[in-house]
Amino acid sequence: MPAPFHVWNWYAGWGLLLVAFVTGAGLGLFFHEEDFWDGYASFRRRLVRLGHIALAALGMVNLLFALSPWPVASEWQATPASVGWIFGAIFMPVTCFLTAWRKGFRPLFVIPVSLLVLAVVLTLWGGHP
Repeated sequence: MPAPFHVWNWYAGWGLLLVAFVTGAGLGLFFHEEDFWDGYASFRRRLVRLGHIALAALGMVNLLFALSPWPVASEWQATPASVGWIFGAIFMPVTCFLTAWRKGFRPLFVIPVSLLVLAVVLTLWGGHP
């Protein structure tokens, strides 16, 4: 039985995957056009692709975290790790999409990257060897 905080990661993981599939379907309607968002190699299009992939990849990571066992002594690390995984997974694609829209949002990447790094460190520190 997963710990209570793991349940939120389970929902976040499946929710992020759903959003990844929906955004992928929406973007796929136009990707065949050569000049879609300034062409295949454009900064805007690369950031949108990165945001779409971040939704799917970080959704899967949240599911892995949700299904991971935690020793009872480490639960104080698991809760902030859980929060870091969820909010990092949400803010990373949002920051990608905002930066694709306006390059001025690029400095915001420090937020999701910091959250995800913290989540990894806490997960490694509190997980099973």
